[in-house]
Amino acid sequence: MAIALVLVLVVVGSVLFHALSPWWWTPIASNWGYIDSTLIITFWITGAVFAAVVLFMAYCVWRFRHKEGNVAHYEPENKRLEWWLTILTGLGVTAMLVPGLFVWSQFVTVPADATEVEVIAQQWQWSYRLPGADGKLGTSGSHLVSPENPLGVNPDDPNGQDDVVVEAADLHLPMDKPVKMLLRSIDVLHDFYVPEFRAKMDMIPGSVTYFWFTPTRTGTFEVLCAELCGTGHGFMRGIVMIDTAEDYATWLGEQSTFAQLSTPEQVGATEQTVVRP
Repeated sequence: MAIALVLVLVVVGSVLFHALSPWWWTPIASNWGYIDSTLIITFWITGAVFAAVVLFMAYCVWRFRHKEGNVAHYEPENKRLEWWLTILTGLGVTAMLVPGLFVWSQFVTVPADATEVEVIAQQWQWSYRLPGADGKLGTSGSHLVSPENPLGVNPDDPNGQDDVVVEAADLHLPMDKPVKMLLRSIDVLHDFYVPEFRAKMDMIPGSVTYFWFTPTRTGTFEVLCAELCGTGHGFMRGIVMIDTAEDYATWLGEQSTFAQLSTPEQVGATEQTVVRP
């Protein structure tokens, strides 16, 4: 009897903890409220199944408790029960998967007007590349990475000369404008994750992965690496700032292009022509 009571208390305590817990998701700052809705559906279904199973266990412990003279009834198969369990399990799994399939379809279908922004991860910092005046990103590759070209931008691609390079610094994005994040790693496996955006994706060396989102409110948000990437993993953090259109234009105008960073600076005294009277 005590065990049955403990099982009931586990269910009641779990429900109360979920309902009254102060720990919840961070406020959303993108268009991906669909992901929150899908997770809530999953919580409801798995929570209902958890409560039903544990309460059924409590009932069985109480109903079939030991009594003198009782003999257990051996029933190795119950076709009716098996059919009901199979049907209910199938419906539950379908209810959890179908919303996720719709969200995933939206997640990988990038709007035609989305701006491409490249995210480059390396142990243990974040760098970025944005399209310049031509609106196009130049090509890049890990084989082009060098001390003089740390992001691996193709110097022979004319579309990359005006690309804006943000190396190991904060990224700014305009509000209410869809952005396609092109994710590239130049060393090990990383994962670009901003909790408020509800969007994340692994960054695989040698491949370019992506996701897209639309920022919905201004603010400063922390970038985390959600994949164990070495001893400095916990310190691999960055900042994404969502600006108004005016603030974003101001910030963008202050950044350097790939061509500017690639041009060697002249160091030394300048020659002066001395005119004598």
